[in-house]
Amino acid sequence: MTAEIIGTYAVAICLLVGAGFAMVGAIGLLKFNDSMTRLHAPTKVGTVGIGALLLASMIHSFTVGDGSLHELLIMSFLFVTAPISANFMAKVNIHRRACDTPPEPPRDDTWSTLNVPEADREMASPTTVQAPKA
Repeated sequence: MTAEIIGTYAVAICLLVGAGFAMVGAIGLLKFNDSMTRLHAPTKVGTVGIGALLLASMIHSFTVGDGSLHELLIMSFLFVTAPISANFMAKVNIHRRACDTPPEPPRDDTWSTLNVPEADREMASPTTVQAPKA
């Protein structure tokens, strides 16, 4: 097989993957009823779906003979900005109280520390470093 045929198959596969992710993202955007769950669908389309379509464009341009790296710049911009914008949209939803907030952490001195509760001290392995008692 020649490189042109392999390139054509690679372009077709990338186009199918990109179109599949775009279709699933559009269906998810329509089906989900909450803004936080709706946020998940377009972020996947923005990274994987558009990335596959741009990769198909790059492969096609190199197969034809006109190499192009513009798509690589677009992909890198999308891969950097999509998670940041999704994070900002999620924070807005949380601050507006438009969604369920996560539960509060327990109010003791062992949460997110290396302190071991008294009840669990005998179960702790002897190789672990334990915080000094105050």
